[in-house]
Amino acid sequence: MKNFREKADLIWKIADLLRGDYKQSDYGKVILPLTVLRRLDCVLAPTKQKVLDYLPKIASLKENAKDIALNKIAGFNFHNKSLFDFEKLVADPNNVAVNLRNYINGFSAGAREIIEYFNFDDQIDRMDNPQADILFRVVEEFKKIDLSDMTSMEMGYVFEELIRKFSEQSNETAGEHFTPREVIRLMVNVLFNEDREMLTKEGIVKTLYDPACGTGGMLSIGEEYVKELNPKAELKVFGQEINPESYAICKSDMLIKGQNPGNIKFGNTFTVDGLEDETFDYMLSNPPFGVDWKKAEKTIKTEADKKGMSGRFGAGLPRINDGSLLFLQHMISKMKSAGSRIGIVFNGSPLFTGAAESGESNIRKWIIENDWLEAIIALPDQLFYNTGISTYIWVVTNHKSQERKGKIQLINATGVKDEELLKEGKLDFNRFWQKMDRSLGNKRKKIAENGNTKGIGFITKLYGDFEENEFVKIYPNEFFGYSRVTVEQPLKENGKIVKTKGKPKPDTSLRDYENIPFMKKDANGNLSPQTIEEYFEAEVQPHLPEAWIDESKTKIGYEINFTKYFYEFKPLRSLSKIKEDILALEEKTLETEKTVLE
Repeated sequence: MKNFREKADLIWKIADLLRGDYKQSDYGKVILPLTVLRRLDCVLAPTKQKVLDYLPKIASLKENAKDIALNKIAGFNFHNKSLFDFEKLVADPNNVAVNLRNYINGFSAGAREIIEYFNFDDQIDRMDNPQADILFRVVEEFKKIDLSDMTSMEMGYVFEELIRKFSEQSNETAGEHFTPREVIRLMVNVLFNEDREMLTKEGIVKTLYDPACGTGGMLSIGEEYVKELNPKAELKVFGQEINPESYAICKSDMLIKGQNPGNIKFGNTFTVDGLEDETFDYMLSNPPFGVDWKKAEKTIKTEADKKGMSGRFGAGLPRINDGSLLFLQHMISKMKSAGSRIGIVFNGSPLFTGAAESGESNIRKWIIENDWLEAIIALPDQLFYNTGISTYIWVVTNHKSQERKGKIQLINATGVKDEELLKEGKLDFNRFWQKMDRSLGNKRKKIAENGNTKGIGFITKLYGDFEENEFVKIYPNEFFGYSRVTVEQPLKENGKIVKTKGKPKPDTSLRDYENIPFMKKDANGNLSPQTIEEYFEAEVQPHLPEAWIDESKTKIGYEINFTKYFYEFKPLRSLSKIKEDILALEEKTLETEKTVLE
């Protein structure tokens, strides 16, 4: 991947030409659209003259027929019929602005629309202004950079590196635009793992969707995985993106790869579902962590009220400052009745935020009671560019295999245990992550991409084996449910219980609450169902013999306390060991004092 870094650095250096005329936060408005243009230019270069030579032969055809014919000559889903390319633009330095516009207008409609989303026409005027006079120099520098030898994957890295740098300059959130590629590879591995055999069949056609597709990284890696598995398989990709620059970059990538760019929609997925009534075989997404949905509040609440469970948000609405679970509900609404699989990245909040019968808890209840939650994978921290927090992959499906039905698999891939073993010198590598040579924003760790004894391969194997071990726990769905009960005690006056209608009156100052799990563990760790009554008799009544449960206030909740399930008790050191350490420290201190005093 050295090639992509070299290209990204060369492009980044061009931004120096904008210094003084542009604020650093505006560099991306010039560099990103020109990178897209140069990429399209390089891709079309081998057939450009053939397209121009063919133009007179189709002069009498209608525009739509012309486009189809010229696309065929170009060898892509797009073409450029302008006489100009980057080389000819630079050859006429006095007319770069007018020629550049002519060049952009020469693209077929789909490609031209991509550039329009950058609002690049305004930047042409700004750079061509006599006071700036930098348009020619910027175009000239781009002409020197050859992007014809870049794979689609490498170009994805280039765009992501540029976006990260521009986001840092303007204090924006780079992580909203893309996901580390090794995280996507892991998600794709897990998503397709159960269907590998089916995907090798002749002429198989499947669909993949990302409702927050950014620059298209998830779609690209999903497509690459299926092609590697079966070159004759077809994976049609779909997506929606709210950021215009990311949307344009994603669409340009789809054009070059021969995908239908019309499958990528622009806009807010919550307010305008660009792919309404569509369903998909596979879905992948990394929605922004803790995304505020206040702007879309009216639309979302109206849909939830009017459509209920027949709409997207009937199960519940999370708190206004974190719409993560809205994305998952949206994706679930697009599952096929024959079976779909979903992979989505969350921070820790959707696991446990919200009390019983809150929006978040009700969404978890809905997903778990429908037996859709297949697995959750806890990832190492410091994997993402814009945050060092811990993250989790949720695998959701309405078509579980027989052995997974009624169960949820938890995989602890944080590497904490490995880290401890490394410190003790008992491991020569970390099975889950490696330190990066240099940090990229908050990203200081990466997941290895090869082998089945560490990194992506190891985590995928843990998932596929579906066996409990030190890194894997498997629990029945009911394990995550609990009853939130209200415990009352009688009000007393002069030592006597106050009654109303023959029943003890509760003392509100003594009111308490208990979360009673649906299941309990015995001394050997075996699980069995647990009733409210038996828990109350065993845990509450021995201490509060006069207490009772107000059953009218009982609520049902679901949460996934991931860390708790993998917690291992470490016994405290013995007093003799502590004393031994203190004496050793005192002896060392005395030796140091002697050395200093001498």
